[in-house]
Amino acid sequence: MSSLIRHVTIDSADPYALATFWAAALDGSLADDDYPGDPEATVTSAAVSLLFVTVDDRKTVKNRVHLDLQPQDRTRDEEVERLLSLGAVMQGDHRKADGSGWVTLHDPEGNEFCVERSAAERAKG
Repeated sequence: MSSLIRHVTIDSADPYALATFWAAALDGSLADDDYPGDPEATVTSAAVSLLFVTVDDRKTVKNRVHLDLQPQDRTRDEEVERLLSLGAVMQGDHRKADGSGWVTLHDPEGNEFCVERSAAERAKG
């Protein structure tokens, strides 16, 4: 039998604070035993489990792996606005006039992630 991915691990300066952002972004929840100052924090959502761990190194270059988000009950543009209100920062706008494309954001610690069109938006063409 092959291996399964248990969770995606993200290095961070403040695991609890970053996990709080991602819990809100993914409509997920923090583990019951997570607390401010915790060296590890886990977010569980419907689609993925993310583990945030403390590292002393600061992010200095572009991520080699990033998350692509697809909104479930909002448009891509509505989701981008919601994530910006949670503390994300716009990095690059790759939306096209025909409605295709994506938006690249940074989470509060500078990790890149993208927001794509919802399934409903993709179905429209």
